[in-house]
Amino acid sequence: MYWAVILAGGSGTRLWPMSRKEMPKQALTLVGERSMFQHSVDRLLPLFPIERILVVTRVEYRQLLLKQMPELPEQNFILEPVSRGTAPAIGLAAIHLKKRDPNAVMAILTADHFIKDTDGFRRLLSAAESAADVGYLVTLGIQPIFPSTGFGYIEQGDQIEQVGIGGMYHVSRFIEKPDQDTAQQMVADGHYTWNSGMFVWRVDRILDELALHMPALFEALSLIYARIDQVDYDDTMALVWEHVRKETIDYGVMEKADRIAVLPASIGWVDMGSWSSMSLLHPKDEDGNVWISPHIEIETSGIICVAPRWKLVATIGVADLIIVDTPDALLVCHKDREQDVRAVVHSLESGEGSIKNEVSYKWLT
Repeated sequence: MYWAVILAGGSGTRLWPMSRKEMPKQALTLVGERSMFQHSVDRLLPLFPIERILVVTRVEYRQLLLKQMPELPEQNFILEPVSRGTAPAIGLAAIHLKKRDPNAVMAILTADHFIKDTDGFRRLLSAAESAADVGYLVTLGIQPIFPSTGFGYIEQGDQIEQVGIGGMYHVSRFIEKPDQDTAQQMVADGHYTWNSGMFVWRVDRILDELALHMPALFEALSLIYARIDQVDYDDTMALVWEHVRKETIDYGVMEKADRIAVLPASIGWVDMGSWSSMSLLHPKDEDGNVWISPHIEIETSGIICVAPRWKLVATIGVADLIIVDTPDALLVCHKDREQDVRAVVHSLESGEGSIKNEVSYKWLT
């Protein structure tokens, strides 16, 4: 059978101050009236019945996400004591699926993407299942809409004919985040797509690849697999996971494996990785401003402003700023420095930062 696995364990530090330890970005409502996590489940229906949607998340997020999607069976939440990156999370989902359905095909998806063309997305997932059935590791590559330096890229090789799916290609190579000139060249070439972090493969195939390329992780997963449905599972999980090394599936497996296919996708995909993503999801005014708040603006351009509906924001003579207002914290930064938002979170977590005129707010929770 075909199963969906939603990775929903990230903390979303670049979306501070809205994203916090107790309200991570996947639980935020950034588009419409549904949270990112709710959107991620909604767009899978009816291709996947709710019983075949699994969620990998951290222990402390289970109740929050279950409250947002009570239709999901509680046993479909696979819990990590701490986040260890995409390779361990995917491996953990794979061993749980192996226990339930050894012949399963699994689609790896995330809870922090927004996809406008949901029908097209489901058609791509159906096509990818056919290729995965015959042993391919399939990745969805996003057709670039601008020369981004914030995404990795995938170079397309020859078209794959034998699976009977038009527009599927062998992967020639994965490319790390490029500089601006390289990104422009790749977009102009037309044979490169953004690496979306969405994959489709058979459970047995990905476990074989983990055994080959990440033997230490595979050994840890084998120990956990042996205790699934046993009374000491949680204890074993906590003990083993403490020693698992953090790694991405791209570096751990995809850059080394054979029979990898890319299915180019043009589905209105947006990675909600930073505040600039809001400019791809909400309309801009004539001065290039994105306002998600009541506002008065005088000589203002290139602003992204997110604030409560009951708060008026006024700007005068400013440009290219990100402004995010919450009840207990305010972020103001230049767009060029938005990647440094995570440094604020690190400073608060480590206690290295200095808060002037500090009052008794829980800055991170």
